[in-house]
Amino acid sequence: MAEQNQDTLNPKGNGRNTSLDEEEKQESGQGPSHDENPFGDEEEGETQYRTMSWWQCSIIMVAETISLGILSLPSAVAVLGLAPAVILIVGLGLTATYTGYVIGQFKLRYPHVHSMADAGGVLFGRIGWPRFGREFLGTAQLLFLIFIMGSHILTFTTMMNTLTDNGACSIIFGVVGLVVSVIFALPRTLRKVSWMACASFVSIVAALLVTMIAISIQRPGHGKIDVTTTVSLNKAFLAVTNIVFAYAGHVAFFGFISEMRVPTDYAKTLYLLQATDTSMYVIAAVVIYIYGGRDVESPALSSTSSVTAKVAYGVAIPTIVIAGVINGHVAAKYIYVRIFRGTNQMQKKSVLSIGSWVVITVVLWVIAWIISEAIPVFNTLLSLIVSLFASWFTYGLSGIFWLFLNWGRYGSNWKKMVLTCINLIIVGIGACLCGMGLWVSGKAIHDDSNSSSFSCSHE
Repeated sequence: MAEQNQDTLNPKGNGRNTSLDEEEKQESGQGPSHDENPFGDEEEGETQYRTMSWWQCSIIMVAETISLGILSLPSAVAVLGLAPAVILIVGLGLTATYTGYVIGQFKLRYPHVHSMADAGGVLFGRIGWPRFGREFLGTAQLLFLIFIMGSHILTFTTMMNTLTDNGACSIIFGVVGLVVSVIFALPRTLRKVSWMACASFVSIVAALLVTMIAISIQRPGHGKIDVTTTVSLNKAFLAVTNIVFAYAGHVAFFGFISEMRVPTDYAKTLYLLQATDTSMYVIAAVVIYIYGGRDVESPALSSTSSVTAKVAYGVAIPTIVIAGVINGHVAAKYIYVRIFRGTNQMQKKSVLSIGSWVVITVVLWVIAWIISEAIPVFNTLLSLIVSLFASWFTYGLSGIFWLFLNWGRYGSNWKKMVLTCINLIIVGIGACLCGMGLWVSGKAIHDDSNSSSFSCSHE
């Protein structure tokens, strides 16, 4: 594994400066000093950010990761076949555990890193392009998070259509989802969001239990399942992107670790997350597919009768809203920290600090709503965005992080040589997921006949 920096981390973060001035540090690619708290000196502030315990961070990570992704897994199993799908879910889960661990190692080596943008500044700083690295990865992170936010608004609309039997225009339901998301996104600290995350986790577990119990009784698939299938490459890889999306939480991990009281406890949060999500994915996907059969729907909550689907969607309302709110919080916090970093505004409860947070939050959610309504093939386009970004944020970039941390020591011993090969393979996995995913998603967008922007129906 990557060796950790020998400097002791201050869990509270003192924000002290080094002898280098800020501009020199930025040009060297180091960014702020390596022991700097991204939120500045919080000891005297009215608002403190680094307050989460490891279990609170775990709840947020579970709520962010286990949300919409799990609802598409049974249909992915139907496309790929039971055996290949389970192997992929477990295999990608184990790989995601390792790549998440590497993200933690990178954060411990560079404590000032709060986002993928900061990580990009460190990576590209080695070749003298820190500003390009910050803008490149920062833009990618923000775009990815906004599309995830949009997917939650779209799912909220689908949920309301199901509950009301299309009782109103979908655009109205989308606006309701927008307003609700903004209201829940107003807290500035993740510790406050963690209490909502508890409700989100209970919600998705309850919704899945309702679906699994109902589908096991109704048996709409009549026991017709396939251990393996013969399917075209583009359809198979689209199903793979659904599994990748289920592990797409890594994009927010730097931000989560930054608000932990003791960042070195991150490994415990990661292991709890990965044990929870991988086991839930396998159980939910297998059970729903076995009873739902080859024609199981996506999202999986729609695979049962109308009444039980309404019950499942009603129970899932907290996770549909809150999981999106967590991603929205990370997106807003990236901009917020970037604007006020190096000042004491983030710790204040002033009109400027609170007003800025509200404005940033509202603007991001409005953009997400516009995208979800304006793009006719949003679901397929989301697969394209997942292919472009999740392939790297969850897999490929972590391999690059490890290679960066161990620069010049790849052959120092046999363990390092093995790990070098493993991380080169992980970079290759990210590149393959990205390239193939872009091709199949682009083809699906081209072949989609739906062309209704801002319509009253998303069917």
